[in-house]
Amino acid sequence: MTPGKIKSTIEEAIPQSTAHIFDPMHDGQHLQAVVISPAFEGVTLVKQHQMVMNPLKEAMAGAVHALGLKTFTPAKWEEARGQFEF
Repeated sequence: MTPGKIKSTIEEAIPQSTAHIFDPMHDGQHLQAVVISPAFEGVTLVKQHQMVMNPLKEAMAGAVHALGLKTFTPAKWEEARGQFEF
């Protein structure tokens, strides 16, 4: 599954989300995602990650070895964005 397909799957599944997908090892198998959405407000971190991973499970089967995941509400993203280089 390409980073672009992962991005579009997440953004279609989670309302008002923005997803950034990275391939830091340049191998197409060990990806990282940063997802920002107001839909995460008041939702536990575990539930946020489930909201992202559930729509990807079927689409990613066997295609990606690992997906590191960070989720943020818009307010939390404003606090953390300086830690990321994009």
